[in-house]
Amino acid sequence: MNFVFISPQFPHTYWNFCDRLRRNGVNVLGIGDASYDSLEPQLQNALTEYYRVDNMEDYSQMFRAVAFFSFKYGKIDWIESNNEYWLEQDARLRTDFHVTSGVMEDEIAFLKEKHLMKQIYINAGIPTAKQHMVSTLEAARAFIAEVGYPVIVKPDIGVGANDTYKLKTDAELENFYANLPSVPYVMEEFIEGNIRSYDAIIDASGNPLFENMTVWPPSIMDIVIEQKDLSYYTAGYMPENFRELGRKTVKAFGVKSRFVHLEYFQLTKAKKGVGEIGDYAALEVNMRPAGGYTPDMMDFAHDLDVYQIWADMCTFNEVKHEFTDSHGFCAYAGRRDIYQYVHTHEEIMEKYAGRIVMQEEMPPLNWPQMGRWMYTGKLRTEEETLEFIRFVQERVK
Repeated sequence: MNFVFISPQFPHTYWNFCDRLRRNGVNVLGIGDASYDSLEPQLQNALTEYYRVDNMEDYSQMFRAVAFFSFKYGKIDWIESNNEYWLEQDARLRTDFHVTSGVMEDEIAFLKEKHLMKQIYINAGIPTAKQHMVSTLEAARAFIAEVGYPVIVKPDIGVGANDTYKLKTDAELENFYANLPSVPYVMEEFIEGNIRSYDAIIDASGNPLFENMTVWPPSIMDIVIEQKDLSYYTAGYMPENFRELGRKTVKAFGVKSRFVHLEYFQLTKAKKGVGEIGDYAALEVNMRPAGGYTPDMMDFAHDLDVYQIWADMCTFNEVKHEFTDSHGFCAYAGRRDIYQYVHTHEEIMEKYAGRIVMQEEMPPLNWPQMGRWMYTGKLRTEEETLEFIRFVQERVK
């Protein structure tokens, strides 16, 4: 099998995907803009060959790279980045090289554009917030007359909370329209709730080989805008109704042969037409693993290897390696360099010695969302998990 892995160096733990493919006997062919010498040694060892391009945004360079691999190694079986930013380009490359193991160019719009996602939720009977495609100020006022303030406006195609705003008044609405972005935007009614994600590895028939629930803060947008400290955790349990909703969403979107990250609100306040307190409402689908080091956190929480499960899915369409799920927890707690904290780095490392599984300075690209310094701990219970987060992030008043 010839597997072209796009940008295998970012995030840097993605060498694990390549390594597990290599263990399964796959030819792993990397394409990226980093120099070969800068790649993690583990990644270098996992790659059969690496093709460096000057600019990954330049499709002609990417096309030539895949063409080179195709000429040298024969038919390409997979093209994948597992990265939101490159999903559209991945699909274009698959289409041009007739690689049918993933999403093709004519299918990608429903997985990238929020207004098309919304229609699939509605057609499948999955609860979700009302949405309006941003057009005129008059149309926006009519939508707000129906759903009320506040409303959320965000790019129709976008990652995370980038360029997302909460509008609470007519003045803020008018200011948004006075400086209307050049890219398409959507407007949604505001839902009060906590965010849960259904993270799963799906086989070629649309069935889950692995399932996980991640508990996120209520608003990544507020964390970015207000520079709050990010914390979240992967949980070793999943409510059955949440599992059923995740599987229903997978079927509705026709997901096959992918690692997915599907986001939902769990309502903390009832919303007419959406649900009661405790019910779930769909937020958006992401056809890639959860960001940052969340796949590693799944490993720590469950005592298994999601990278290997994913590689087995790609190679065999089933899990060939046996794992025992420990049903534990793994928490991420970030700290920013603009705040002073009660507990020092040394105190954290001493108190949680043996339970800190990752600790490092994050790449600058991730600072707005995740903070500069990260502490990731493996815990036994939800109570221990919340206490770990509190201890790491407690600030000097």
